[in-house]
Amino acid sequence: MRGWLNYYGIAEMKNNIESLNGWLYRRIRMCIWKQWKLPKTRMRKLTGLGVDSHYAATIAYDRKGYWFNAGNKAVNWALSKERLINWGFYDLATAYQSLHVNY
Repeated sequence: MRGWLNYYGIAEMKNNIESLNGWLYRRIRMCIWKQWKLPKTRMRKLTGLGVDSHYAATIAYDRKGYWFNAGNKAVNWALSKERLINWGFYDLATAYQSLHVNY
């Protein structure tokens, strides 16, 4: 992503970067949700991240797909963008802004 951003960073594409960044974070949430394979693990992780246990149980035992659950309000709150950045994931919008100011 850094190389792609350095190549296309000169162009005016703030809206495209923001939409791509949103998709990227949803994809990261989906991969994390997929790693938590068992509903018991999903419930434990969600309650550990601060989601109410009753609401975490309804989400953890949901049979809908990974992509659908990655867009869930509680999963978005538990795995927020700020939390993912603190865990070391790359933020395209911030990098684009810092890169675009230089041009």
